[in-house]
Amino acid sequence: MLRAMPSADREPPCVIDIEASGFGRDSYPIEVGFVLPNGRGVCTLVRPPPLWTHWDPAAERVHGIARATAVRHGRDPDVVADLLNEHLDGRTVYCDGWAHDYAWLAALFEVAGRTPRFRLEHLRTLLDDVQAQALAGARVQVLAELGLARHRASSDARVLQLALWRVREGGR
Repeated sequence: MLRAMPSADREPPCVIDIEASGFGRDSYPIEVGFVLPNGRGVCTLVRPPPLWTHWDPAAERVHGIARATAVRHGRDPDVVADLLNEHLDGRTVYCDGWAHDYAWLAALFEVAGRTPRFRLEHLRTLLDDVQAQALAGARVQVLAELGLARHRASSDARVLQLALWRVREGGR
């Protein structure tokens, strides 16, 4: 059985995931989700400002978020940047797609006129070679155990956090 909460003496890392308008140079974040060490998750859509126009239908097929949905239900980038800074202030936050996630967060904070108050790191910095090889299998197991079907930022962050915890803590 999957243990969602850590033992009292150790915590799982804070993990973030971002869904975006595409994967190219002009892509931007449309959904940001993170999970704190205590298991609390936060997720929000990002309303694209007028200067963000790139849209890749292939990316939409992956995350299932239509641009119209992000426009209608998303929060303005400054609100999302403030939310991230409020919850992640002073933390090191881990992701599995550092190059893309870093660029997307930079775009978000730039358009918002804010500076991130947290540090983004690739999760690989937490793992030795054996653990890194075990991570993909742990993700598949956690995904199956949680029964998550949708590919969204908060779900992906939770799966990644629990898989990381599993491989770092020896299969717990």
